Amino acid sequence: MSSARQTLSCLSLLLLVWNQVPGLHGHEFRFGPCRVEGVVLSELWEAFWAVKNTLQTQDNITSVQLLKPQVLQDVSDAESCYLVHSLLKFYLNTVFKNYHNKIAKVKILKSFSSLANNFIVIVSKLQPSKEKDMLSISERAHRRFLLFRRTFKQMGTEAALVKAVGEVDILLTWMQKFYQL
Repeated sequence: MSSARQTLSCLSLLLLVWNQVPGLHGHEFRFGPCRVEGVVLSELWEAFWAVKNTLQTQDNITSVQLLKPQVLQDVSDAESCYLVHSLLKFYLNTVFKNYHNKIAKVKILKSFSSLANNFIVIVSKLQPSKEKDMLSISERAHRRFLLFRRTFKQMGTEAALVKAVGEVDILLTWMQKFYQL
């Protein structure tokens, strides 16, 4: 009986570890040839909703959308790696970097940091190919990104930052299509 309890205890421990360690049981983003393990999509959503629920009232421009259908629709798997890499780098280097002080004032820094840190993990693990045969694919992705960035730059800085943070849900919904359990 003691051996059966030990086996059961060992199996229980294995199941606990299996369910608690991200990436261990196959959670990953698959952006075409690019793979990213170790990011739990539900944690991204949780962090986003904490930020959005606090900041949503600040987005007064409802006629403009940064992440338009032309940016995110009909993106091939191969193109997705380049596009997500560009978008997340922009969010990190432009949006989150310039929005940090405002976030600290409304006391949602932990959720904001969680979102930013997960974006950093994803960007650091993405390795878009620089091979010549991928040039046309990377150029298509770059044109999509430029459409996003052009719309961002046409808005005033503060309004663009608020809009970009508010549209992280659109980005996460698109990224979710590439998430594998």
